[in-house]
This record gives sequence, structure tokens and C-alpha cells, in this order.
Amino acid sequence: MLRRLRSLARGLKRSSPKQILGKLQTLEVASGAAARNAELAAWNTKVMGSAMASQLYEAGLAGRLAPLPPDPVTMGFGGRLCRQEDIESHWLRHWCGQIGFVPMYHRKVWEDCYALQALHERNMMAPGRRGLGFAVGAEWLPSFMAARGTEILATDIDASDLRARNWIETDQHGGRVETIFKPGLIDMETFNSRVAMRAVDMNAIPADLHGGFDFLWSICSLEHCGSIRQGLDFVVESMKCLRPGGVAVHTTEFNMNPEGKTIEEGTTVLFQRHHIEELEARLALAGHRMLPVDFGTGNGILDQFVDLPPYPGSEAPLAIPEPPHLRLSIQGLVATSIGFIVEKGA
Repeated sequence: MLRRLRSLARGLKRSSPKQILGKLQTLEVASGAAARNAELAAWNTKVMGSAMASQLYEAGLAGRLAPLPPDPVTMGFGGRLCRQEDIESHWLRHWCGQIGFVPMYHRKVWEDCYALQALHERNMMAPGRRGLGFAVGAEWLPSFMAARGTEILATDIDASDLRARNWIETDQHGGRVETIFKPGLIDMETFNSRVAMRAVDMNAIPADLHGGFDFLWSICSLEHCGSIRQGLDFVVESMKCLRPGGVAVHTTEFNMNPEGKTIEEGTTVLFQRHHIEELEARLALAGHRMLPVDFGTGNGILDQFVDLPPYPGSEAPLAIPEPPHLRLSIQGLVATSIGFIVEKGA
């Protein structure tokens, strides 16, 4: 294309206005076709990825690995990145069976199961425990935890806040019972007795929540606080809500390139390894402990597959296929999900 532009520029010097207009129109048609072909090439990649994931699913998750394990196992891991091996593991498939998820190759499935595994290993989902969820949206976790006897305060940004508009329009705002009540997991009477809801801004946590909870969690939320700095501040400030010995579990968006550019401000930011390491140091200074983070990216074929737009919810000329979604492109940056666990100091 660059060579063609240079040739065109040389030709324009010797052309009449009519000839110049004709050449510009030809270039416009060619560039438009190139852009559309690039979009179709990305679409073809999604189609082939979908077929690959389906074959792996039929051969593994729906075949030799079925049925879903009825009992949990202890893994003892700390922080980690989403990986193909996790989707195929006993621990994740167990929680999928408990919630009613299909253990598909999707990082959102991984995020919920990661939080459940971390809390299970610390005996937090039990009668007498009290949990705090931030930006719960339409999560299954409040209903799931309450069904196991846990008292839950589910929070989300106030519905009147302009920042909530997109979440409300896509039915992902957690300010209503019908959004977070999951009848397949719990009955309404039990839900009402164990789950309370409240509007909370993650950037301004009310002081009356301090010290009132055994555990807290956020699922893919702290990247929406407005900036990298605000997201890190939220994690540190939220520790004040825990009782001594309490535990916090978070998942968020992670830029897999540790050195390159990232998205530092906006509606969705991308954390890098040095941000997580900075957070670990800040938490240590405050007397808390982040469990060691395994930054390994995995060796599976789907760990190398990067899903491309359009994503579900977008307008598309054809039905959007379901390719593996462990990695994705966010503004051209390769991202995945990371989870980490923080223990509150005495």
C-alpha cells in the first residue's frame, strides 16, 4: 500500500484535475476493500478458532473428562493467569458443576471458578461467615455463597450514577434482586434472609463497612475504576473492610506484554506485571500479604489463540461464533484475566 501511495503521488504531479479525482476515487475503493478484507480475515480466524475449541471440547471436556467432579480438591495456588489447563482441570470443572456452568474455554468461566476455589480453600463459604462483593453485576456468586449459609452484602455503583448507564443497558448492573437472585441455586426466602444489597462506589468505600467482613471479592471490576492508579488504590482501601485474618480475592484484566504500552486511563484499563508487583509491595507496607503470583502463560494451543472483535453483544453481519476466549485483543493489546489473593494482617 505504501509503494502504491508513492507511485500515486508521483503520478499526481503530471495529472489533470479530472485525472487526479479519478485516481483518488480508485485509491478510496482499494483502501475500503482492503479494510473490509482485513475484517473478514479476522472473522475467518474466529470461525476456525470456534471449530478448534469445539473439537477440543468434544474430545476432552465433554468426553474423557466427563462427568463433572462432585467433590472439590485443594490446589493451594495463589495468584495466576487464566490458562487452558485450568479449564480442563478437576478443580474448575467441579465448580462449573456446582454453579451450572458449561466448562467452556472462556476466561469469564475461569474467573468465577477461581474466586470460588480460593474462598473454598479458606473455608469462607460457610455458616457464620460474612462476605462483601464489589460491582457484583449479574454474578451468580451471591446466590451461590448464600446457599451455603454465608451472609452476603452485594454492592454495585448507584444506578443514578452516569457510569452505571452502560451496565444497566446491558443488564449487568447489580442493583436489583432479579439481577443477582439465581433460582437454580437458592430459594427466594433464603436469599432474602442472607443477601443484602447496597450502592457503593469502589473509589469511595464508606467507612461504616470497615472491619465488618470475613472475606471480599471483585470479579473483573477494578479495571473499571477509571485508571490504573484508582484500581490499585481500591484494592488497598478495600482491605479495611476485612476483619483480621480475612481474605480478599480479585480478578481483573491483564496485559500480557510486560514491557509495552498499556491502557492506563478510561472505562477499561489493562494492568501489567509491574502493576501487580507494585500492588504487592503496597499491601505489604500496609501489613497485608498477597500470595505469590504465578505469571506463567500456559502451554496449551488455546493459550496462544487471541480472540478478535466483534465480541458478543456487538453488531455483526453474521451470527458471532464462539471461539476460545482465554486471550483477547483490547485495542490491539493481548489481554487475559489474572486472579490474586490477599490476606489481611493482624
